[in-house]
Amino acid sequence: MRGYLSFLILWLLSKKPLAGSELAEEIGKRKGVRPNPGTIYPTLADLSHRKAVSFKMQGKKKVYSLTPKGRQMLQESVDFFCHCFHDVFSK
Repeated sequence: MRGYLSFLILWLLSKKPLAGSELAEEIGKRKGVRPNPGTIYPTLADLSHRKAVSFKMQGKKKVYSLTPKGRQMLQESVDFFCHCFHDVFSK
């Protein structure tokens, strides 16, 4: 799920900046299961380390944003997915 979770985080952050708890809530709406902090925060740390996301403190919350590198990673992931699964969606 880690790659899938990274993709979802990048996609959600491409829409607007979000805190970790807001990301978990949005992912829960889409998957039906909300990821726990032990899953989401290590993924955010990894994406931050890879310079795909950055954060700003808003009070006690870290609000994450997509970086230009993260936008590029998201586009590469979308392109790869479409290349691999294009025939699933064709009629």
